[in-house]
Amino acid sequence: MDRDNHTTVTEFLLLGLSGLQEQEDALCGLFLCMYLVTIIGNLLIVLAISCDPHLHTPMYFFLANLSAVDISTSSVIVPKMLVNHVVGSKSISYPQCMTQIYFFITFANTDGFLLSVMAYDRYVAICRPLYYTMIMRPRVCVLLVAVSWVITNLHSLLHTLLMVRLNFCSNNAVRHFFCDPYPLLKLSCSDTFINDLMVFTVGGWVFMTPFMCIAISYAYIFSKVLKLPSAQGIRKALSTCGSHITVVSLFYGAILGIYMHPSSSYSVQDMVASVIFTVVTPLVNPFIYSLRNRDMKAALRKLILRV
Repeated sequence: MDRDNHTTVTEFLLLGLSGLQEQEDALCGLFLCMYLVTIIGNLLIVLAISCDPHLHTPMYFFLANLSAVDISTSSVIVPKMLVNHVVGSKSISYPQCMTQIYFFITFANTDGFLLSVMAYDRYVAICRPLYYTMIMRPRVCVLLVAVSWVITNLHSLLHTLLMVRLNFCSNNAVRHFFCDPYPLLKLSCSDTFINDLMVFTVGGWVFMTPFMCIAISYAYIFSKVLKLPSAQGIRKALSTCGSHITVVSLFYGAILGIYMHPSSSYSVQDMVASVIFTVVTPLVNPFIYSLRNRDMKAALRKLILRV
């Protein structure tokens, strides 16, 4: 089909999670409450770590970065959805949609890389404790975070540029509550083979690299822990990893079923998983880390009393 036969798309229509107005009202109210709790919870984590000198360690440095990314992930998606609901519009301009795709991919993948860095930090702390301060120097920690940001920004730039080159027909209705790349690919009149190929190659590498780093780190950790002589030592070692394992399970459990299959098979179940991935996970992360961490609870208590 020639380019001249295509209708130039200047905006997309985000159909949301439900076609019923009453359900949309309830869902938007729920999303607003969840978004506010997400911002407040993760912001408290960042402030508590910044203000408490006892938390100026690599583990909490990575946790502060993870909380900042969780704030960013929700802020890319939820505010636009809420604004559209309030003004009674479902539209998002083409530039806004491409921008949303870029930042969504960036923050989503940065989450995975930060989780892998945190797993490596736990591996060093448990398996090589005598060398911990030498290996996890401040400069190394900053470098690990910086490399994560560079890789994820380059990856999101690649997918965004591939999306921009596509042509779209007159049908601009996206069956989603944000500009997810997969529903958009279904609307394209162009051949999406290159896009799908990049998802399975580059996207697969960006997905599997942090996942394999986490798996290998915990394989060494569990091997080390099982050799500890006392049950108390085992519990103490695993307690430092419990929160991280919970967050990793929630994160990869939601993302695995969404982005590792062809765009043509996108379904309602994927949309539900997207809600868990983009809204629920950033919401529960601060609770998981604070409720299971004595030092974090003490820092949060000091911060709240100081305010």
